[in-house]
Amino acid sequence: MNRYLLAIETSCDETAAAVISDDYEVRSSVVASQIDLHAEYGGVVPELASRAHVELITPIVNQALGEAGISGRTLSAVAVTSGPGLVGALLVGMATAKSLAFGWGVPIVSVNHLEGHLASVFLANRAVPFPQTALLVSGGHCMLTRATALGTYQLLGETVDDSIGEAYDKIARYLGLGYPGGPILDRLAGAGEDVLNFPRPMIQDGYEFSFSGLKTAVVNYVRKEPVFDVADVAASFVAACMDVLCAKLRRALEEFGDPALAIVGGVAASPILRDRARALADEFGSQLLIPPQSLATDNAAMIGIAGWQKFAAGGGDDPRFGPQPDLRLTFAAPGHVRPV
Repeated sequence: MNRYLLAIETSCDETAAAVISDDYEVRSSVVASQIDLHAEYGGVVPELASRAHVELITPIVNQALGEAGISGRTLSAVAVTSGPGLVGALLVGMATAKSLAFGWGVPIVSVNHLEGHLASVFLANRAVPFPQTALLVSGGHCMLTRATALGTYQLLGETVDDSIGEAYDKIARYLGLGYPGGPILDRLAGAGEDVLNFPRPMIQDGYEFSFSGLKTAVVNYVRKEPVFDVADVAASFVAACMDVLCAKLRRALEEFGDPALAIVGGVAASPILRDRARALADEFGSQLLIPPQSLATDNAAMIGIAGWQKFAAGGGDDPRFGPQPDLRLTFAAPGHVRPV
């Protein structure tokens, strides 16, 4: 008989809950986005995000349980994101999860949000091979890792400044295109051409990333040009970003020859990145692991997968754990970052 776990995710601006079985079947996944709330500010306002989580969390949890047809007292555990993220937002999810777990008499599991993204590949394929070259790209993170076994990670490189998602949002905001920037710029890029020759920062330098200089180059171009084609700006910016990501992935596949290539995080929802990654995986004969487009951005289903993995390995956590806004992954071995 299957066992079930309730997962809660409130690390940033999505209020999410999901019910996941111990064989990783998603019985329900409910996500309430705050995009409209933050759109006028061009980014997430932490205090507004926390207040919205307070209002939404109870009905979202009830909806997830109702859609799954599961009673709280029949659950095996409750999993919740404990970091990284906005401290106020994390507190809402954690307080809710701890209260529910205590009331139902079930264990609680704290989950690293980054591990949730890396575990999200199980949402598309339960037979996930290891080792895998794994690129995690989102609004707050950009890192290249090797997942050498379930829950065992080796850092290859990460951004030295902006994450790629952050760069997308800042460029979209500067161009007056709205928020979030990723889907808007990707859509515009399809109507433009890569003709502006924006720089590809650190493209030849090991496994680390940098997007701040690229962002500045785009801003400087727009400032100097009284008339410009916004679609060409978008296409040129996106092409530069994709070239950098794929150059690092190519280098890792050449060096390690892993049988699988994983692309996770909110930017993994980009159709352009998905197409480029698919071509690269085909070229190297690697299996492409990528979550469904609807579950690439923040959601509780991925937290549930990571929660089950952690619960199976060590049981529940001491419920006195607190929020860790700067929580990082634990790496099993030194990275293979090449000198810059």
